[in-house]
Amino acid sequence: MPEEAFKAILVSRDEDKKQSVAVTELTEADLMDGDVTVAVEATTVNYKDGLAITGKAPVVRRFPLIPGIDFAGTVTASENEEWRRGDKVVLNGWGVGETHHGAYAGKARVKGEWLVPLPEGMSARDAMAVGTAGYTAMLSVMALERHGITPDRGPVVVTGAAGGVGSVAVAILSKLGYHVVASTGRLAESDYLKELGAAEVISRDELSGPAKPLAKERWAGGVDAVGSHTLANVLSMTSYGGAVAACGLAQGMDLPTSVAPFILRGVSLLGIDSVMAPRALRLEAWRRIGSDLDHAKLAALSTTVPFDGIIDAARDIVEGKVRGRVVVEM
Repeated sequence: MPEEAFKAILVSRDEDKKQSVAVTELTEADLMDGDVTVAVEATTVNYKDGLAITGKAPVVRRFPLIPGIDFAGTVTASENEEWRRGDKVVLNGWGVGETHHGAYAGKARVKGEWLVPLPEGMSARDAMAVGTAGYTAMLSVMALERHGITPDRGPVVVTGAAGGVGSVAVAILSKLGYHVVASTGRLAESDYLKELGAAEVISRDELSGPAKPLAKERWAGGVDAVGSHTLANVLSMTSYGGAVAACGLAQGMDLPTSVAPFILRGVSLLGIDSVMAPRALRLEAWRRIGSDLDHAKLAALSTTVPFDGIIDAARDIVEGKVRGRVVVEM
């Protein structure tokens, strides 16, 4: 009996290293090695996925490749003792969509240790409204908490607040009782950010230019998804003993700052990696997402597109045209 075909997006590169993207049909025989096969029920378009599909950054590192760094779905076959057929699972990172075939296909075959259980009470769609962006936001909040940045320490800033990481960070921090200052380049989204729980909304212009070594203290901590001058300004405005979780590079990979915030104010810069985060941290992050993210707000911060809308959504997200999270229902 011939294998059942499914739709997939494939990123390819020609001899001149020119990248192209196309929708094609594949079968399970085309998938890479792994001990668990999953029917993909929902995925999402992250900024990183936008970079992968448009080729604006070298996210995809082997060709041809199915992009997509996140999925939620149901196990259809397993040689891993931890997972059985019918289990509901979530995947974020581990090089999926970069070096291993990813989420933008009807099926995925991966290593069982890359998977975590879908949290109780969450649908595949809910999990992808969170996705890597929301899971990264949760890792950032957990890092601030470990550093002792509690709501009574003062305000916290979230940069790129209307984006995927920022939107979820605003929602989580506000639910936990923090006074959230949301920085965005789209002030038209102020009402949206306030609905998510932002106490104040400021223009990114306040943070996007060259930073002073030290500026007036404005917040106890922050979640930064932007990098470059924005992160430098956030650090220069962080109060004594504060901390900033850095998890993105929308403005750039550079960090044009000085040692002043670190040696004169005792500020800490907390690096957040979601791709290779250890499993115990992932499980805790997803448990916390189940309890500390207002599920009513999930609907407000996500829009849904069909499989055929992935490529357009990827282009839009890189151009800064996307608010919150994009969910793909397969």
